[in-house]
Amino acid sequence: MKKLMIVALVVLTSMACKEKVEKAADKAIEEVHEGDSAEATSEWISLFDGSSLDAWQAYMGGDAPESWKIIDGNMVFDPPTDEERKDADGKKQSFNIVTKQEFTSFVLSLEWKISDTGNGGIFWGIVEDAKYKQPYHSALEIQVLDNDKHPDGKNGTSHQAGALYDLVSPSEDVTKPVGEWNTAVITIDHNTNKGTSVLNGVEVATFPVHGEELDALLKGSKFDGWDGFAKAKTGKIGLQDHGDVVAFRNIKIKEL
Repeated sequence: MKKLMIVALVVLTSMACKEKVEKAADKAIEEVHEGDSAEATSEWISLFDGSSLDAWQAYMGGDAPESWKIIDGNMVFDPPTDEERKDADGKKQSFNIVTKQEFTSFVLSLEWKISDTGNGGIFWGIVEDAKYKQPYHSALEIQVLDNDKHPDGKNGTSHQAGALYDLVSPSEDVTKPVGEWNTAVITIDHNTNKGTSVLNGVEVATFPVHGEELDALLKGSKFDGWDGFAKAKTGKIGLQDHGDVVAFRNIKIKEL
């Protein structure tokens, strides 16, 4: 009996030591991954962390318009009334916003949430010049949309969420229901001449970002013949005023 007790004690001690070693190993692995994560995170630039619009301005200059609000840590476009849109001369204004900083090759990560029947867009390569009245006059766009209810969703798949607007259709519709957050990761790499649109973890579109390949893609589209359209490799990131409520959060960018 005594011998059995000794054997049992040895087994239990051995098991305890093994468990202790395994826990120590697990902790070490976690610490290594945490270090990797911290290093990777340091490469990202926050464009909106839920607390301020300091990284943004009105298209063509000036502070971010009051219609872009921070609500519960989210950046929300609250469309102004027709009267509020009038400038000093009574002309209708748009309230698009752009980053203060310019970017060339990058990975842009953000979350967006569209309202019922809503429409919006994410631009890059924006050139602020008086000859371009709107960001979409100079810049390519990844579409933000209520695919089910907005008319644009029925106007060809190249107008649906995740598309390179009017140019490359998403491979599939992976949007979340209206009112839920969608995660978009947009990569623009002028080194490889490749762009990708990833929506909710699915790569839904790939496309060239400059040169003859892009020119061929533009031919026959609504942008065919637009002076200066999609010509700038370096420009600003922009969010669209399309007259509908749209929200964004966790906006960050990593330069390539």
